[in-house]
Amino acid sequence: MSARFRILSWMLLLVAVALLLSILATRAILAGALTDRLDAELAQEVGEFRTFAKDTRAASVDDLLAEHLRQKLPDRNETFFSIVGGVASRRSSHTPPARLDQDDALVREIASARTPRYGWAESSVGRVRYAVVPVRLTGDTRLGHLVAAEFYDLEARENATTVRVLTLVGFGSLAVAGAVGWVVAGRVLAPVRLLRQMAGRVTGEDLAGRIEVTGNDDLAQLASTFNTMLDRLEQGFATQRRFLDDAGHELRTPITVIRGHLELMGDDPHEREETLALVSDELARMNRIVEDLLLLARSEQPNFLSPGEVELADLTVQVVAKSRALGDRRWGVDDIAERIVLADSQRLTQALMQLTSNAVAHTRHGDSIGVGSAVNDSRVLLWVRDTGHGIPADELDQLFERFSRGSRAGRGTGAGLGLAIVRSIARAHGGTVRVASEEGKGATFTLDLPLRDWTVPHGGPRAVRHAGDRR
Repeated sequence: MSARFRILSWMLLLVAVALLLSILATRAILAGALTDRLDAELAQEVGEFRTFAKDTRAASVDDLLAEHLRQKLPDRNETFFSIVGGVASRRSSHTPPARLDQDDALVREIASARTPRYGWAESSVGRVRYAVVPVRLTGDTRLGHLVAAEFYDLEARENATTVRVLTLVGFGSLAVAGAVGWVVAGRVLAPVRLLRQMAGRVTGEDLAGRIEVTGNDDLAQLASTFNTMLDRLEQGFATQRRFLDDAGHELRTPITVIRGHLELMGDDPHEREETLALVSDELARMNRIVEDLLLLARSEQPNFLSPGEVELADLTVQVVAKSRALGDRRWGVDDIAERIVLADSQRLTQALMQLTSNAVAHTRHGDSIGVGSAVNDSRVLLWVRDTGHGIPADELDQLFERFSRGSRAGRGTGAGLGLAIVRSIARAHGGTVRVASEEGKGATFTLDLPLRDWTVPHGGPRAVRHAGDRR
């Protein structure tokens, strides 16, 4: 059973119950109003008779009642008759729907009345509402009664017709509303159907499909959230596949080397020692490759960075101090930015140390390596400069790709993941990394990051302010 059917069914059920209750309430209200109207008409007839009796001289009770009935012209569902001495005497000239004066039991019951009263009676055409007024005249010992009667069920037929029309119109409108609601619900729930269909088509090999988002209601937000989830899944699967491809590609060589040497290893102790040393070296290189690949995979996750307070001056000086142990070069600080920013200090240090390590690998004794930092407008610049042999122009475009190794790289210079890691750290900070180099004149690698100031509100904890914000 579809959500469309369930929603529409419950809505129609609720509306049908509400409509039924309103029809029953209308019927009860109309019935009460009819009773009140008939009682008012009967009270009016009683009042008119009393006025007539005061103003009329009659020789007997029968003459008084006969004269009054002669003057009365009843409505279609109304009748009058008189009882004298316990026996029905006369009735109004109009032929009534039912002859109440011929109902002996009703006549006896009415004739027993000694005071004016209202009552209900049954007839061949349904219930009757009546009023009886006892009459006595001086000089006439007989007791007379004037009876005014309203045929209630006949009057109620108009109300029944009204209720019937209301019911037909109400439930007919409900049926039309159901048909229109089915169409509207189908359009409203279209994103949900697309969501279900898309979820059924999603596989680990095909995550390219997306739902078209229109509007800004809850369903549109649901579709947008689903698309975002697919983006994350696609990115996660792509990262996983890239990791497996990279690991398989790069680890195959050291594994082949290890297996080959182990297969050829003889019984000579010296040969065994050389083979074990080579195996240990290859295993260490494999461990570095796996760690670098895992770092690259984590760099695409939201929690890769741990932002905090970073003093650019301290960062610059500390990187130079740590890098001195990498090689005997002329180390220096090109420039220092006196600024506190929001960033991940450990990741920035890692990126700069990777750049200084590359600089050492591509320079000789006596070459200079400089590290600097600066803030220009809303950008943070961190760079490493060297005076080594530089980078050929045709290698610059692929320099930051995974497993990219320059033509001057030796076997022990790594797997070609270092600059890819630097680029991932820069991208995680919302920035980029670029290189400027001329062959034979060295190279300058620059991290270009957006400026996010670290400020301290008065009397409160530290807070972040983006460059360009106005307070």
